[in-house]
Amino acid sequence: MRPLILRHSLSLDGYSAPPPGMREDLFPEYDEDEEFIAHMAALLGSAGVHAMGARTYRDMAGHWPFQEGPEAEAMNSIPKVVFSRSPLDTPWERTTVCSGDLATEVARLKAEDGGPILAHGGVRLAQALVRADLVDEYHLLVGPFAYGGGSPLFREVTRLKLIDVRTFPKGNLALTYSRPDAASS
Repeated sequence: MRPLILRHSLSLDGYSAPPPGMREDLFPEYDEDEEFIAHMAALLGSAGVHAMGARTYRDMAGHWPFQEGPEAEAMNSIPKVVFSRSPLDTPWERTTVCSGDLATEVARLKAEDGGPILAHGGVRLAQALVRADLVDEYHLLVGPFAYGGGSPLFREVTRLKLIDVRTFPKGNLALTYSRPDAASS
């Protein structure tokens, strides 16, 4: 059974989205940090499928097909799954829409052959995956900034086991956690 990995960005104060009216893209260090870019390219390229919500899909479909480089190659060549209960145009190649129950759809994806399911992006999908206890591994990318409020990823106590920490020259952190029961096996 392949795992579901949640790749999610957070501020230093633990928010995954800023308060209303605040600019969301506060990762200026990302584009200036070659080590961080290489780390992200390796993570993206390790996926068997990229999973996302509809809003994230629309944003990424408007960006990645027009980019070049290792990250773009991974995003464009690996199949995408979009969780959406509403009809959705899918102009990005290799995209499938899953409109059923989230836990049922994730269980079906986990049972398929292939590399890990790498879930991206939006706070609503990430919170739903956490709430339904569907995440096997968390790849949390922490930027060197604080929002001071906003939408948290975790809304209830969630126990995790730290399995890796990477620091990068421009202040970004990559923290990898697993479920406590998975880390001991």
